[in-house]
Amino acid sequence: MQKGGWQGRGSWQQNRARHWDSDHRTWAQRGGYGGYYIPQQTFGLYFGIGHFFRLRTRPVMYLGYPRFDYGGFSFLLVDPWPEYWSENWYDSDDVYIDYYNDGYYLYNRRYPRVALAVSIVL
Repeated sequence: MQKGGWQGRGSWQQNRARHWDSDHRTWAQRGGYGGYYIPQQTFGLYFGIGHFFRLRTRPVMYLGYPRFDYGGFSFLLVDPWPEYWSENWYDSDDVYIDYYNDGYYLYNRRYPRVALAVSIVL
């Protein structure tokens, strides 16, 4: 099993997984979550399964990772996006951010069993 984090790439397209089942990592596999935490009173207002949103625009590349803003926070996708998601999933799919067990994840309504690890950056 591969340890540590997935390495970011230089372009949006390079951040797409070839085989998501083996390319992604949990926060536990990465050694734990090390980003910023959303205060609980704010989390309930904008985040969790009841708060779907669309990114609308393709995330911008930041330090080799796709970055997007939502709910007053900036997120880095530290997992590659699955190869079977559409090219424009960020504009066409409803997503939400949730905290599960060990860190934050981005979920897609079309693929509810897929959890992309995200880190909150300031």
